[in-house]
Amino acid sequence: MLYIALIMLVLLALLGIVGMQVAGLQERMSSNYRAVNLAFQETEALARSAECALEDLVNRTSTAGCTAVTSADIRSCDVGFDPGGWARDRLLSQTGAVNARLIGPCISGNSTLDMGGAINEDPNPIYQVTAFRVDDPTNPTAQAVIDTIFRP
Repeated sequence: MLYIALIMLVLLALLGIVGMQVAGLQERMSSNYRAVNLAFQETEALARSAECALEDLVNRTSTAGCTAVTSADIRSCDVGFDPGGWARDRLLSQTGAVNARLIGPCISGNSTLDMGGAINEDPNPIYQVTAFRVDDPTNPTAQAVIDTIFRP
């Protein structure tokens, strides 16, 4: 009878250890999910703020709370751009960054890529906005990159 009780006690102890390991794994998974979700939300907020600033730039208005995007930040479509490589370059040096690229002339043929007639002002500017952000600047565990097409 004592042996049966001892075997039952060992089995219950093993079940307890396995349960603790599963709970620890689930806690780490939920922490990672939270970090990725925060990084994505912060990146999306950064991209929307840059889009707001681009709209202000095009419409010559001023909206409070928009991230400043200067004309020097806006790249032409004639220059190649890889969003993944751009974000990888910022991974260790920055906690957040935005790149805005004017791609409207490329679509309408108004660029130096010899895709159309004479170059004129594009009445409908279209931008490629790429934003990068990490979840926590002091202890970055997750990062996110969002690449959007924006037409003010």
